[in-house]
Amino acid sequence: MNQMQMKEKAEYVHSVFESIAKDYDKMNNIISFGSHVMWRNYTMKQMNIQPGHTALDVACGTGDWTIALAHAVGSTGSVVGLDFSQNMLDVGAYKVSNAGVGNTVKLVNADAMNLPYEDNTFDFATIGFALRNVPDVQKVLNEMARVVKPGGKVVSLEVSKPPFIPYRKLFYLYFYKILPLVAKWTVDKYEEYAWLPESLTKFPDSRELARMFQQAGLDPVQVKLFMGGVSALHIGTKS
Repeated sequence: MNQMQMKEKAEYVHSVFESIAKDYDKMNNIISFGSHVMWRNYTMKQMNIQPGHTALDVACGTGDWTIALAHAVGSTGSVVGLDFSQNMLDVGAYKVSNAGVGNTVKLVNADAMNLPYEDNTFDFATIGFALRNVPDVQKVLNEMARVVKPGGKVVSLEVSKPPFIPYRKLFYLYFYKILPLVAKWTVDKYEEYAWLPESLTKFPDSRELARMFQQAGLDPVQVKLFMGGVSALHIGTKS
C-alpha cells in the first residue's frame, strides 16, 4: 500500500468510526454475540496487570478496555486511551466518568501510526479490534513496541481467520454477508458495516501476525484462538 492509499484508507476509516460511534457498543455486542467481553476478561488475566502499572490503550474506541485497564492498575497507576475519532472519545469520556476512573484515565486524540510518547514509557500497550483497520499494521506494532518498556507487553485482541477452511467459509458468510444486513436492521448503517468485514480480507492470519510481532522486537509471542479462530489474542513481550 503506497502513501496515497494509506492516507485514503486512514481518512475513510476515520469517517466510518466518527459515523458509528454512538452505536459502536451495541453493534460490538451483536457482532460477537457478547463474547468479546469474555475474550477481554481472559486477556486481562493473561496480562497479569499489577496496581501501579501504566498502560496505553491504542485505538481505544469508546473506552471499554481502557476502563478495565484502569480498574486493574488502580489509583496508583495510569492509563491513556488513545483514538483518532473524537466522537468515539466523547462517548468514552462519559463512560470513564460513570465508571469512576476519571483520575486514572487520560483520553487522547492521536494517531496509532505515530504515538506521541517517548520510548519505553508504558508497561502495557493494548489494541482491541482495531489493528485490522489501520493503514500499516507493522508500523502500528512497531510504534506500540517502541513505547513499552523492556519486559513490557504489547497485546492485540482482533478478529481473525479460522484455520479450518470449511469453518472459515461459514464465518466469512456471516461476517461478509449477514453482518451488514444486521447492522442495516438494527442501527441503519449498511455501508459502514459492509466495509468493516472487508478490512479482514488483507489482514494477516494469526501465524503471520505473530511473525509481525516478532519483527517489531516482541519475543516470545503468546497466541490464543477463540471460537475456532474467529478471534485471536497475541501477547508479545519486549526483549
